[in-house]
Amino acid sequence: MNNVRWGSRLGFVLAAAGSAIGLGALWRFPYMTAEHGGGAFLLVFLLMTLFIGMPLLLAEFVIGRASQKNPIEGFHYLGGKKAYRILGWLGNIGVFLLLSFYSVIGGWILIYLVVAFGEAFGLVQFDNYGATFDSIIANPLYVVVAQGIFILLTAFIVAQGVQKGLERGSKIMMPLLFILFLLVIIRSVTLPGAMEGITFFLTPDVSAIDSTAILYALGQSFFALSVGATTMVAYSSYLGEEHNLTQSSLSIVAMNIAISIMAGLAIFPAIASLGVEAAEGPGLVFIVLPQVFGEIPLGMLFYILFLAAFLFATLTSSISMIEINVANAIKGDERKRSKMAYVFGFFIFLAGIPSALSYGILGDFLIFGRSIFDNVDFLVSNIVLPIGALASTLFVGYVVNKRVVMQQLNVDTSSKMYGLYKFWIIMLRFVLPVLILFVFAVSIFG
Repeated sequence: MNNVRWGSRLGFVLAAAGSAIGLGALWRFPYMTAEHGGGAFLLVFLLMTLFIGMPLLLAEFVIGRASQKNPIEGFHYLGGKKAYRILGWLGNIGVFLLLSFYSVIGGWILIYLVVAFGEAFGLVQFDNYGATFDSIIANPLYVVVAQGIFILLTAFIVAQGVQKGLERGSKIMMPLLFILFLLVIIRSVTLPGAMEGITFFLTPDVSAIDSTAILYALGQSFFALSVGATTMVAYSSYLGEEHNLTQSSLSIVAMNIAISIMAGLAIFPAIASLGVEAAEGPGLVFIVLPQVFGEIPLGMLFYILFLAAFLFATLTSSISMIEINVANAIKGDERKRSKMAYVFGFFIFLAGIPSALSYGILGDFLIFGRSIFDNVDFLVSNIVLPIGALASTLFVGYVVNKRVVMQQLNVDTSSKMYGLYKFWIIMLRFVLPVLILFVFAVSIFG
């Protein structure tokens, strides 16, 4: 049993929200919104997150708090069979691989912070942001060193412990994330022609909602809340019985939705003002946005603020990924925490080097027509995470003792919330598995 606890409910909510808020909200969401109808996609995403993502999140909370153990031992303890430990191992391996390429992007952000500072103060000047980005990610020294620094920052925070590391870091970075985004939004929405971007993003055009938009919104809702990787199982294992899991999950969902909306308000008015199109992931953050902010008075300073917010969001997610590995390794013995944080950080760094070099010296090394970076991304995002989400759903729906689940949610048969509890169980047993399998099948074979 874990003797370590979060210092407060706020600390847990901020840390868990930080785990969920990352590349999904800032890297993928704006592009998906631009491609699939703007406000229409936003509306579908909000509904999917509330009615599908949140039930999954709550299921992982139940596993973690009920077991009070790391994910590997927690599945074994609640399931009563050693075979269930494989579900914890799946998450362990998944986040290890995920952070191996996630840290590469974290390194790119660090590089671009230096680049943006240089341009803001007239030390360097870039005319072609696309060519600049290509040259940076092709430079083996830049990308490997930057990835290593990002991993070192992550491991350092995790090594400090749950309260002094995870909680304190989240309490600092998450409020700063909101403040920095707010500053960028204020500048973005006050640009000439910004209203066109605001209208596109916030006004749902029902005719734009098609099966493709619904599918992508469904997939985004799964991954936007960091479910399927057992990060939330590890975080909730540090919760005491006094915490209300439903309220915490609502708070985390609300924060995730807020950041997604803020990302849209930071990006769409700016790109509408200058008449450029949103691009996918790296193209948006490292090519389109510096071009956009470069045309605005003091724009590079606001781009620096955006990158700082992006860095905080990426760090809070990466912290949770190392934490799972550390929690599984130390088995509640906090004396081993610091050593294991750096050990896992080192091996994740080594595992990430091929991904970091995928756009440079290993650029011609393709598997199934994809780079190493893209293959690791595909393996984790399209296979490991959906399987993990499916496992958590079925585990809580069919395996965990019903009385244990009801106890974790403070529900009994005479409770006013019993009807909602029954609805949630039906979702876990019958609806979510079908939806997850559907998204999984389409992402693999579609």
